[in-house]
Amino acid sequence: MPDPIDISILSRREFIAAGAAAAALAPFVARAEDPAPGTPAPSQKFKDDFARIAGSANPIEGKIMVDLPETAENGNFVPITIAVDSPMTDADYIKAIHLLSTENPAAHVATFHLSPVNAVARVQSRMRLAKTQDVVVLAEQSNGEMLISTTRVKVVIGGCGI
Repeated sequence: MPDPIDISILSRREFIAAGAAAAALAPFVARAEDPAPGTPAPSQKFKDDFARIAGSANPIEGKIMVDLPETAENGNFVPITIAVDSPMTDADYIKAIHLLSTENPAAHVATFHLSPVNAVARVQSRMRLAKTQDVVVLAEQSNGEMLISTTRVKVVIGGCGI
């Protein structure tokens, strides 16, 4: 293993070159605040809001398509499109789409109320994300069943004050 560099003997040119190299490598070095997928546990606010919205329902995965970037360069402005496969008839439609985030200061981001008049269960919006986290979409069907979709978004620059 090579000996550590004694920065007291670096010339100005060597010091600037070393700083430029460190800056170039910085995006590729894992940051401590970016956890590995699956960690940390969702916030208590998320758990409370999820329980309040889902109630006793056991959400089923499927039928929800979420268009959300894998990496958000800026958490202040994250575009999202949600579409749910539903006939949107009087007998079978999506009543509401709930948008939650596992690590934001306010976990319940939005609720979109729908009816058969909408013809399609599709919404578009933008959201703020404080840091890398899961975005959870719950779709409430007219028969009382719930659908769920979870998408992980890596946030480079956080958008919410904590």
